[in-house]
Amino acid sequence: MRILKLAIPAAIVLAGLVMSTVPSYGTPAYMKATGQKACTTCHVKVGAMADMHKDPNLNPVGKCFKAQADKTTLTDACKNAK
Repeated sequence: MRILKLAIPAAIVLAGLVMSTVPSYGTPAYMKATGQKACTTCHVKVGAMADMHKDPNLNPVGKCFKAQADKTTLTDACKNAK
């Protein structure tokens, strides 16, 4: 009984987190949409995909692009980010 008192609320919270999160990975589609040619436009260094999901190593341009709402174009403000 005691385990259920902890397990049920934990399951509800976990289900809420799973349903409210969306994947937000930089994909080749973003690269094509923005017209950029290299991953190093947004990243300091490029590594294995699993490592990039843990720590994306974003440079100022990448941080600006991640923060903007419209992910289809790289704005001038982001291009000039330092």
